[in-house]
Amino acid sequence: MSYYGSSRGLIDFNQRSLLGIVWPYAAVSALSIAFNPIFWNVAARQEYHHKVITKLFGGNSRSGCYALAATIFSLGIIRDALYGRALKAQPGHPLLETDVSNYAAYALIGAGNVLVLSSMWALGVTGTYLGDYFGILMDDRVTSFPFNVTDAPMYYGSTMSFLGTALLMGKPAGILLTLEVLSVYMVALTYEDPFTAQIYAKREQRERAEKKSY
Repeated sequence: MSYYGSSRGLIDFNQRSLLGIVWPYAAVSALSIAFNPIFWNVAARQEYHHKVITKLFGGNSRSGCYALAATIFSLGIIRDALYGRALKAQPGHPLLETDVSNYAAYALIGAGNVLVLSSMWALGVTGTYLGDYFGILMDDRVTSFPFNVTDAPMYYGSTMSFLGTALLMGKPAGILLTLEVLSVYMVALTYEDPFTAQIYAKREQRERAEKKSY
């Protein structure tokens, strides 16, 4: 049996999309999941190297950062809506429609939201939404909760919420899409972490150079 044949019971490939054409909801959701981190990484790199966003806001880097934050937040809402609609269009599975599955779903969603919201609280708007690419750097590295649990609480928290939603709705397709969420976040981290470390390393070099000049 082919992979396509064995997976037809888990994912419905015959749904009509939001665009009104024959296009699976799952594929639209998957594209949105992949697009978001690509967008914010490309936008942030363009800002860092060429000040593209800052120039659009008349040289005001903080306004540019807030605009990017609003854009990323809005894209996240759209992604989540597409994910929810995709799951509604897909078949469920009895193993995911049990009390145990529901309890696990609520636990994952609750814990995931705690990680995401506490991370945003600790970092603030500019710390959360790539302010360091705009030259808006934090004074010190945040090591309190949730960063004493994981270095990427927003990414892992978001992944947990996706998985929890899939379990709550009893949709195997949601588990597959959650794996995509985790994968794209892990790829994003391989680009973001070293680049962010480089930004702060350059600041430390400048500060040391300034101290020596006095």
